Amino acid sequence: MVQVQLRIPDEMLSTIDKWVIEGRYRSRSDAIKTMITVYLEREKTREFYKMLQERSEEAKNNPEILIPFDDLE
Repeated sequence: MVQVQLRIPDEMLSTIDKWVIEGRYRSRSDAIKTMITVYLEREKTREFYKMLQERSEEAKNNPEILIPFDDLE
């Protein structure tokens, strides 16, 4: 693992500290790593959804071999 230095606004750090005190996270580092992980997962989900939409367009143009996304609902 690599250590990095981070500058964030005071109010953001206060919120993270509050979450640590409340027991939501074990440490500041744990909170920040969790937030980054959630963000990365969200981006992967967006990419996957975009791919599904593109494939659905392909299906509309080639209904004989693919099922449009809208037809699955």
